[in-house]
Amino acid sequence: MKAPAAGHTRLIIVGATGMVGGYALRYALDHPTVCSVTAIGRKKLGFSHPKLKEALHRDFGDCSALAEVLSGQDAAVFCLGTYTGSVSNAELRKITVDFTIEFARVLRGSSPNAAFSFLSGSGADQTGRTRMAFARYKGEAEKALLAIGFPRVYIFRPAYIYPVEPRKEPNFSYRLLRAVYPAFRMLFPNQVIPADDLARAMVDVAVRERSEREARIFENREIRAMVKS
Repeated sequence: MKAPAAGHTRLIIVGATGMVGGYALRYALDHPTVCSVTAIGRKKLGFSHPKLKEALHRDFGDCSALAEVLSGQDAAVFCLGTYTGSVSNAELRKITVDFTIEFARVLRGSSPNAAFSFLSGSGADQTGRTRMAFARYKGEAEKALLAIGFPRVYIFRPAYIYPVEPRKEPNFSYRLLRAVYPAFRMLFPNQVIPADDLARAMVDVAVRERSEREARIFENREIRAMVKS
């Protein structure tokens, strides 16, 4: 594996105001091979950095207006998403599937050689047979991304993502998981991943230089191994 020349990689991050996307942004801004980071989202980040550019975009159901912003990019880290139960089933599918596919469509047209790093989830099912809506929709998004034609696609399927920094948890299940995390991590180490470790893995794999085409799915155990190496 050959690292790209220092400071030559142009990276897009979608969802930088979220937990994983936020860590991805901070890590990318300090990454020696990254010369520019364009954060695309619905609201401003509230800070500046010499490498950072921002593009506000309200409607991810139509990303046509982003065509120019997405031109000439080397890689994208896509962390846009929502929690099951926080929105209706129809909205969950729109955010998980439609927004992902629409963004990828425009990026592919503007930067056909870009790598795509996608935040999916454990249990994602590309067959569509699972009864779990989240797993079914993530699988649908994965399948579409693999078919769009990017030369390199990296799909990350984390299990429980530990927030690392204190936050307001989205529901009772997440509050419980955070409370029992120390014991859960000891008993089931391959079912957890710290948010900052996940973010670093997603950026690192996207910005590395590869001449051959590649499509990889990383389950939680593999993500942990990537971080350790």
